[in-house]
Amino acid sequence: MHQKSLIGILGGMGPTATVDFLSKVISATKADVDQEHIPLIVHDVPQIPDRSSAIENGRDDPFLPMLAGIRLLDAAGVEFIAIPCNTAHYWHGRLQRGCRAKILHIADAVAHYVTQMAERPRTIAVMATRGTISGGIYSQRLLEGAEQVLVPDEGTQLLIDRAITGVKANQISAARKAATEAAGLLADAGADCLLLACTELPVALSDFDHGPLIMDATEALARACVRASVGEARMETVG
Repeated sequence: MHQKSLIGILGGMGPTATVDFLSKVISATKADVDQEHIPLIVHDVPQIPDRSSAIENGRDDPFLPMLAGIRLLDAAGVEFIAIPCNTAHYWHGRLQRGCRAKILHIADAVAHYVTQMAERPRTIAVMATRGTISGGIYSQRLLEGAEQVLVPDEGTQLLIDRAITGVKANQISAARKAATEAAGLLADAGADCLLLACTELPVALSDFDHGPLIMDATEALARACVRASVGEARMETVG
């Protein structure tokens, strides 16, 4: 049996999103028996300070707790690390410099996903935290794969915020209502693709099956983990 690389997961941002991510790693793996799944070490740290608030307010307090988690995984011998939190990738470069293992970048995973699409979207609307948007985590990568990137207006962003906090508080019904309304507004604004660029949003929009194409950053990162474990990601670079 082909030896698979050990993948480390820095989770807890938030806990429900991490469970959704792990489920998608399993779904993305071609396996007929237990032994064909990829090996993982999951370090779940929900105590890491809020990433979006830190970016918006010029603070750096999530960095050291994330670095500690990354180094714990690194010391455990993982070859690749995934962080199922889009906003955390604002610190990707500094975290990478602090460890040996390669940290997969969620925006690179999404860019790879776009290149595999049969038809490229024209207008991608980014549904994300305010920190992810203001931090520019996706801007350049998405412009390489679509004609236009649509950023939500304030009213739509408030609905997205409500959906994200709803999932974190396990208020899934309210989160779904807010996320569905936001998705409809973005479709009306011309988006033919919605990028779910916060790992809480796929939970809130799990039943959304009409209107624009849904592009799930969580799923893209899960697929990148599988590619990394079986060796295909060794040729990929982080932009």
